[in-house]
Amino acid sequence: MAELHQRPTTLCCCRKVLPASGGRCGELGGAGPGPGAGPDPGAGGRCPPLDVASASNFHCFQLRHLHLDLRLNFAVKEMSGWLVLDLAPVRPGVQTLVLDSHPSLLIHSIDCKVPGSGQDGPVSLTYRVDPFTDYGSSLNISLPAAVKPSRLFQITVRYTTTDGPAIWWLDSELTCSQSRPLVFTQGHSVCNRSFFPCFDTPAVKSTYTATVRVPDGVTVLMSASRSSYSKQDRVFQFSMEFPVPSYLVALVAGELQHVDVGPRSRVWAEPCLLSCAVNKLGGSVERWLGVAEDLFGPYLWGRCDIVFLPPSFPIVAMENPCLTFIIASILESREFLLIDVIHEIAHGWFGNAVTNATWEEMWLSEGLATYAQRRITTEAYGTAFTCLETVFRLDALHRQLRLLGDNNPVSKLQVKFEPGVNPSTLMNLFTYEKGFCFVSYLSQLCGDVKRFDTFLRAYISEFKFSSVVAQDLIDYFLGYFPELKDAAVAQREGLEFERWLNGCGPPLCEPDLSAGGALTRPVQELCELWAGGDPPDPQALATFDLSSWSTFQTVLFLDRMLDRSPLAHEVMVSLSSCYSSLFDGLNAEVQIRWLQMVVRNSFYPDLPRVRAFLHKHTSRMYTVPLYEDLVAGVMKCVAVEIFYQTQSRLHPNLRRTLQQILFQTSAVAANQNSPALSLIPPSPSPSPSPSPQPPQPGAGTTAAIALRDVNVSA
Repeated sequence: MAELHQRPTTLCCCRKVLPASGGRCGELGGAGPGPGAGPDPGAGGRCPPLDVASASNFHCFQLRHLHLDLRLNFAVKEMSGWLVLDLAPVRPGVQTLVLDSHPSLLIHSIDCKVPGSGQDGPVSLTYRVDPFTDYGSSLNISLPAAVKPSRLFQITVRYTTTDGPAIWWLDSELTCSQSRPLVFTQGHSVCNRSFFPCFDTPAVKSTYTATVRVPDGVTVLMSASRSSYSKQDRVFQFSMEFPVPSYLVALVAGELQHVDVGPRSRVWAEPCLLSCAVNKLGGSVERWLGVAEDLFGPYLWGRCDIVFLPPSFPIVAMENPCLTFIIASILESREFLLIDVIHEIAHGWFGNAVTNATWEEMWLSEGLATYAQRRITTEAYGTAFTCLETVFRLDALHRQLRLLGDNNPVSKLQVKFEPGVNPSTLMNLFTYEKGFCFVSYLSQLCGDVKRFDTFLRAYISEFKFSSVVAQDLIDYFLGYFPELKDAAVAQREGLEFERWLNGCGPPLCEPDLSAGGALTRPVQELCELWAGGDPPDPQALATFDLSSWSTFQTVLFLDRMLDRSPLAHEVMVSLSSCYSSLFDGLNAEVQIRWLQMVVRNSFYPDLPRVRAFLHKHTSRMYTVPLYEDLVAGVMKCVAVEIFYQTQSRLHPNLRRTLQQILFQTSAVAANQNSPALSLIPPSPSPSPSPSPQPPQPGAGTTAAIALRDVNVSA
């Protein structure tokens, strides 16, 4: 890990719940509300985030707009061009602009224009690039004396970037069609500093435009509200008219086609995938949008397009505004596809419109989006369906807790970042499910879910296009419901808001999920039949028809059986006889769980199914959990053999990760460009694998536990 800059690390009051009459801490401005918003110290303040080099002075400037002008060169896997930042100082005497950057960025030159200063043309600036952490650098730019408070100035950075953690170049062999190469970016959480120099913090938002030049036959999409294309010049133009943080600037370019599936939504994919994607989604996107608008107010982003990306996409889905990225592998699993897309739609309100100002409070995005997703599915598919999905996820949360321990600090909603900790490594189920439980508790306090819907509509209206901390949400909640404030609900014994946010361990309470009993009860009864240590009576099994079960019922059954592993060999023989042929015809979410049972129980008769699965599936979400289980047991030689047979079809980043699993090479080298996390509620691997072991305190600079280390398949 690179040596860190000396930066403030003292905790301040926004890490704890303040009295409702309190306020925000510090002097670091967050993004103010309204289009073009940037740091606004007059609006209160935020703690300096430890994960950005620009924390030293992003509060000193208001970012009005950014523009990218890029040329894509697939032959050498390179983006080159320039970035233009429209800035206004908000404090006098600032002589240096600090931006987040990355070693993969080659800076060619930087210049500055200060309109109205009397300067003729741009002025060339001096700069230096300093080490920051293993996931980024510090770009320090010396500003001219003409830069004065409230006077707009323009910084232009000419640069080239290749294969940093945000940019994934796919050779044609790694695409679905295997005919043309493709490139995409993935900015969450702090990867986009390798895409362009930026204030890489969710506290800073701005509008943006982009010009992208590409070879003939390449289509470019960006997370933008408007786009145009000049065929003669092979130039795509984009405009995002609403302010967004840097991590939500996203690009994909390749052989892409589209079909409109609604008045404001279209599906994009490679030609060989398009008809399947359209058939799976149909007219559902507009239906889900309509339900969400009824609950939370108008959809603010105009377009709601979806692009399906090849299996090398490192996560399940990403809520880039106007253009959701989603992995094509999930098309196999209709119910998971439904949940994933609805979750990303929910982010249009929670996460994109109103954003967590610091990654230490990621639950403000993911917990609220998970709650909103479940309100949408309840309205669209009924309470029982939503309760089943929630039981499945909460099972996974408690499974993760059993591995980590109730006192592990990553189980807090407000996680303290130590210097140098990449926030992506702390992406876990707690931000989703513990956050969801807290939001559900707030809803219960209202006494009526519809009242809470009304509150959330008002919350979005109040804070849209800004970034907030937990105290903003809590203050607004108590102000909106003064009777709850008068009843001191924030200090209710055992359920204190402070304890919710800063306490380790499981949620303080969970919502009533009994309405899903008709779907969950058969699962539990079947598990109990198989849990006796001997194969169950065939007549008792005959009453359970798994072919009629939903995917969530089947995966819940397999998850709970994995919790009971290892099983007696006779039980595995009977399980295989009853179900393995059925599972072969079901989707990958079901298959991977059965195959994990095969591996963890060393059930060799079904080992060919493991081989076939890993030869077919090259997604991180399916390969990593199986390889971890193979290595943890007695099948490492099988894993090595399969890896050498399939490695040519794996993305280099995934290949490095699997090499680390198989051969215990440097974890840093293996994961440098490959965030192993999910930005929708992850599809949990059923029970903790004994290998690899989580980092021990004192071993290295941090004991943070990455999502992959708790064996959650994303």
